[in-house]
Amino acid sequence: MYGIIRDLLFLMEPERAHSTTLRLLSATAPLGLGCLVGARGTPALPCKVMGIEFPNPVGLAAGMDKNADYITALSRLGFGFIEVGTVTPRPQPGNTPPRVFRIPQRQALINRLGFNNKGVDHLVRQVRRSGYRGVLGINIGKNTDTPVERAVDDYVIALRKVYAYASYVVVNISSPNTPRLRTLQHGLLLDELLSTLKAEQRHLSVLNGRYVPLVIKVAPDLDNEAIDVLAQQLQEHAVDGVAATNSTLSREGVEGLRYMTEGGGLSGAPLLERSTRVLQRLHAVLEDRIPLIGVGGIVYGADAVQKMKAGADLVQIYTGLVYRGPELIWEIVQALAEQCADQASLAEEI
Repeated sequence: MYGIIRDLLFLMEPERAHSTTLRLLSATAPLGLGCLVGARGTPALPCKVMGIEFPNPVGLAAGMDKNADYITALSRLGFGFIEVGTVTPRPQPGNTPPRVFRIPQRQALINRLGFNNKGVDHLVRQVRRSGYRGVLGINIGKNTDTPVERAVDDYVIALRKVYAYASYVVVNISSPNTPRLRTLQHGLLLDELLSTLKAEQRHLSVLNGRYVPLVIKVAPDLDNEAIDVLAQQLQEHAVDGVAATNSTLSREGVEGLRYMTEGGGLSGAPLLERSTRVLQRLHAVLEDRIPLIGVGGIVYGADAVQKMKAGADLVQIYTGLVYRGPELIWEIVQALAEQCADQASLAEEI
């Protein structure tokens, strides 16, 4: 059924299809019609990561629900956790449309949205209104017109406002669609950002009476040397988790196809190997000292298994959900459950 719905939605401009899908999902969720889009009961596969109990390790990546307008509807699809955002301190329109492009031959998307969102105050209101009690990540970024040298101010503002409502907070310093944002992944700018946010986290944990983990989301376009240096800085500042990765500036895997020359970040199936390489390198360097969230290129259950084997503790999907629908959530949980069973069986034999 989802394939038919998807083909109809793909007749629309991508951003319009996105908003239409979310509105329809929200309207039909109270009626229990999730089966129409492929949703079904997700097997339990509980895990504990960053001190948080997850009902299963499959999450929705940031970007699908930037403003937390559809948490309730999305929560009924079977996710173990949901991440909303990226949200900035002030509302902003993002980049000029058209800014999302489908490459269906490769189950891929290119987007240059540019943190379009209604601002952190709107997001907080929506989270409170939703009454959602599951695991909720909130992804924060800086406003486009804030100089990168003052980006830390924006992240502190956003962190203060979302802290009380988040299970964990993701610091997005890797989107390719905000000028110079990725410079925050390196050197003194990263040190200043991490030291300031960790100090603020300690302060907020006392004020709120609970500790909310900080996760850093990184780019897939880092070489091994840059990954090693980054990992060292993340350890020095006692970061709680790493999300690997965001979308890529590479066009490997979509050569010669329509829209390949459009600017923006590439996501979907062509991102899998590049993203997993970064994940694997981080795991090799960090050696389980910092939990990892594997995100990027997961379109099938086997892709999620590949992420786990590379070192991920949790996985997230977005573009795969667009192409495969909610059935993908069930497929991934099943694949991970089977992997766990196989590992347990092997351990017994040994």
